[in-house]
Amino acid sequence: MAGRKSGLGRGLESLIPVARPESGFTTIALDLISPSPNQPRRYFDDDAIESLAASIREVGVLQPVIVRPDPNGGSGYLLVAGERRWRAAALVGLDELPAIVRDSDEQQGLAEALIENVQREDLTPLEEAAAYQQLLEEFGLTHEEVGQRVGKSRVAITNTLRLLQLPPAIQGLVERRELGAGHARALLGVEDEAYAVHLAQRVAAEGWSVRQVEDAVRARQPEERPQAPARSTARPADIIELEERLAERLGVPVEIQMGKRRSKIVVRFHTVDDLERLYRILFD
Repeated sequence: MAGRKSGLGRGLESLIPVARPESGFTTIALDLISPSPNQPRRYFDDDAIESLAASIREVGVLQPVIVRPDPNGGSGYLLVAGERRWRAAALVGLDELPAIVRDSDEQQGLAEALIENVQREDLTPLEEAAAYQQLLEEFGLTHEEVGQRVGKSRVAITNTLRLLQLPPAIQGLVERRELGAGHARALLGVEDEAYAVHLAQRVAAEGWSVRQVEDAVRARQPEERPQAPARSTARPADIIELEERLAERLGVPVEIQMGKRRSKIVVRFHTVDDLERLYRILFD
């Protein structure tokens, strides 16, 4: 697995000296990285790690870990952010990880280092989405703040992040540029994962347009779930706005279903990793 590409760290070997870097972007041998003793998180869900490992097997490591040189003067590094990726990479059997090396764990500086990487690299859509997700989860930025930092609209950030909800097999097609980001986003409307993968493979092989994918997804919907009864009046604008705000905050599709006697909020997620992330947003 040593030769496997590693997302944001790809190609940096030719730009950075072989000697140990004191700061910047590089790749680091997995056995030189150790978890920080100051890591506040003590429990890591095994299912979530397995899910992340499955994604790494398919598309590689999309987000760099963030490390700092061993403060005791050793040759290794301590993790500042990215312990789940480090654990999942070890489970897969990778020899090295893409990394941002910083000489401190000051959060603002680390976030700026990641933003610099987003702006200077020719990233695939999935690498871009993973970088945005890292800014949201590890540095507490909102979709709007990420957009301001990288020069894109809030909607563009939200739409890019939705790619991380796709099954690993479809992510692989996107990462290899066999499937466009627009095609992939259209497939998010398919709840049957096996069918979504089948459709994605067909789209890639036959060169469908985004419109064709959207039509195929709409044609499948009556078989997946009952259609809501026709409504005589338009949905209230404040409900639609609230759905959009919730979806932006949670990073997954949200639907508010209003009834005469009771109503409900439907939050859709794809993987156990997504569920763990939602739990942290709601209860941390």
